[in-house]
Amino acid sequence: MRAADALRAAIARLQAAGVEDAPRDARRLMAHALGIAPDRITLHLPDPLLPEADARFEAALAARTARQPVAQIVGERLFWGRPFRVTRDTLDPRPETECLIEAALAAPFATLLDLGTGTGCIAITLLAERPAARGVATDLSPAALAVAEGNALALGTADRLDCRRSDWFAAVPERFDLILSNPPYIAAHEMAELAPEVREWEPRMALTPEGDGLDAYRAITAGASAHLAPGGRLLLEIGAGQGADVAGLCASAGLTEVRILPDLDGRDRLVAARRPAV
Repeated sequence: MRAADALRAAIARLQAAGVEDAPRDARRLMAHALGIAPDRITLHLPDPLLPEADARFEAALAARTARQPVAQIVGERLFWGRPFRVTRDTLDPRPETECLIEAALAAPFATLLDLGTGTGCIAITLLAERPAARGVATDLSPAALAVAEGNALALGTADRLDCRRSDWFAAVPERFDLILSNPPYIAAHEMAELAPEVREWEPRMALTPEGDGLDAYRAITAGASAHLAPGGRLLLEIGAGQGADVAGLCASAGLTEVRILPDLDGRDRLVAARRPAV
C-alpha cells in the first residue's frame, strides 16, 4: 500500500471515531510513523508504506481513535517554536498559553516563578528567550516535574531552572520579578463537558481544583505579594468568564495595575497585576 492510500483510509477512520480535525491528525501521525518532519509528508505520500512504518501508523491510529491526544502519541508538542515532551502526567501545552509568554516578554525580568509548571513550557520558554534570567518551577506531581526537568535539559535551560515539588508557595521562600501560572481552573461541574482528549487523558489535578474553579487563584493571589519583589508582576491564565473574579482577587490581595488581557480571538485570557513598588 502507498502511504497516500493509507492516509486516505486513516482520515476516514478518524472521522468515523469523531476526531475533529481528522486530516491534520492523520498527517501528523503518518509523519510520526515514517520518522519524518510533518512538513515533509507530501514528498513521501507516493512511496510504499513499509511494514515497520505501517505497524507504527496502525498503533498510532488505534490510540487516536481511543481519543488519546496526538501530542501524547507522538510524544511532543511545539510551543513558541520549541518541542516539549508531553506525557499523560502533564497538560498538553495550548497555543493560547503563548499569550502568557508574550505578556511576560513585554517587560524585563531577571527572576521568575512558574507555579504548576507541568511540561515546564512556560518557564523554559521564558528562560530560553531571556538567557540572563533564572527561575523556579513548581508542581505537586513528581512525574510532571520529571518531564519538566527533561525538557529543561533538552532545551538548554536546566542550569537556570530549579524544579521543586511544592503546593503553590509552600516550598518557595524567595521573591521574584515575575510570577506566572496556568493553574487548574475548570469548575467541577464543567468537567463532564470537556472533550474526551482532555477529560480522559490529561491529569485531573492539572485541570480542575474542583468546586467553582477559583481555588488556585485564591491561593496564588493570597501569596503573591509576599513572593514578588517590589514592582514585580503577576500573570495568570484564566478560563472563560473568570476575568472579573480573578481581577477582584488580585485587587483584594493589594496588587495594583490589575488588567484583563485578551487572546488573539478577543476572549479574556490573562489577568495581569503588579506588587506596588513601595
